[in-house]
Amino acid sequence: MSIWFDNYTVEDIVTKDTMVEHLGIEVTELGDDYVVGTMPVDKRTKQPFGILHGGASVALAETLASYAGFLTIDPEKYHVVGVEINANHLKMAKKGLVTGKCSPIKRGRSTQVWQTEITNDDGELVCISRITLMILEKR
Repeated sequence: MSIWFDNYTVEDIVTKDTMVEHLGIEVTELGDDYVVGTMPVDKRTKQPFGILHGGASVALAETLASYAGFLTIDPEKYHVVGVEINANHLKMAKKGLVTGKCSPIKRGRSTQVWQTEITNDDGELVCISRITLMILEKR
């Protein structure tokens, strides 16, 4: 059974004219309780030493978790904001795509915690990140 507030599809996720679009992040799958997205390892996401920038990995993780959190709430009444994120960078990526899969750890009324595992083209874990989102009432 889906945890999403509505019957959302990937097409409902808007990335146009945002940092998400600039980094080439694309949401590719919505499962019943997870969001999957990809990001290219290219000049937009590499650090000066030719490897995936840790900040780009964090941007992918926060993007997927923010979408996931948003998809669980009534958007007429609430919005979600990130309040804390951490990441462990475990392996380098030099080319191709990295793929993040974001799943809930806790979904409460006022806070949510999501975990994103980012893998390279070979399925190897590149980064694992955890974010806390706060659910705020719209005023």
